[in-house]
Parts: sequence; C-alpha cells; structure tokens
Amino acid sequence: MLTLTENASNIVSTIVDKQTESEDGGLRISGPTDGAFAISAVPSGEPGDTVVESGEAKVYLEESASEVLDDKVLDAQVTQDGDVQFQLAQQPETA
Repeated sequence: MLTLTENASNIVSTIVDKQTESEDGGLRISGPTDGAFAISAVPSGEPGDTVVESGEAKVYLEESASEVLDDKVLDAQVTQDGDVQFQLAQQPETA
C-alpha cells in the first residue's frame, strides 16, 4: 500500500485544511492518464477508493491509482515559489 513520508503527511494535511472543512477531507489521486496522476483536495473519497491515512493526513486512491501506487512512497516539498511538488519513490524492500 502507498505510504507517505512525514513531510508529505504534513503538506497533505495543510492543503486539505485550507481547501476543505470536512473531517473526512483528503487528497484524492486518480489516474494515471497520459502518464500523469490527477491530484485534488476533496471533502471525502469516492466509492471504491482506497484510503491511506498517515498522521492527520488522508489520501484517497482511485482504483487504478491504487494498483499503480501500491509499492510506492509519496514525498512532497514546497518550492521557493510556494508550489507543492510531489515525488514518488519505490518502497524499500523488507527482509
């Protein structure tokens, strides 16, 4: 299942808090379409979404996104311009 870094959890929580007032609010990832994912703050997930919770952060994964991101780690950072950049990495293998 997708995991979030601490940085990503904090940034997701901040984005969701600013864009939705719902207790079930989260970031929803869908796709990929043309090699890219769509990411948006939503008041709640859609039926069939996988829910990933990390600290205060909730991420809703549309079914096809969930399959593609199953073995990934989501990281995020804020650029000098104030934009958010998300990065995906492979989860480390466990012994």
